[in-house]
Amino acid sequence: MINTANIIFFAFKFVHYCVCIGLISVVLLQTGKSGGMAGVFGGGGSDQIFNAPSGIAFIKKLTVVMACIFLFTSLMLTKLSTNIGMMSVVKQLSNIPVSVPVEPVDK
Repeated sequence: MINTANIIFFAFKFVHYCVCIGLISVVLLQTGKSGGMAGVFGGGGSDQIFNAPSGIAFIKKLTVVMACIFLFTSLMLTKLSTNIGMMSVVKQLSNIPVSVPVEPVDK
């Protein structure tokens, strides 16, 4: 049975996966002290292409926005997973029967 909570959960999951891939890509495209992966797509002048009027590069702003979305979707997935009845690994381990070793009795 598909209910609204499951649809919302999987929608957040899809957005979360897309943001993860995007965040990895954006971080790899940023220039570091030695040029980074951005040098592959146009050399050292790539910061001029994405430069914002406020002085902070467009890619850096995009990284902050995507990191905030990643944080929000992570928290929402955690909250929704408890609402739709998913169990944590620790709770699943508490259901496993554990046998106590029997010590031999000296006669």
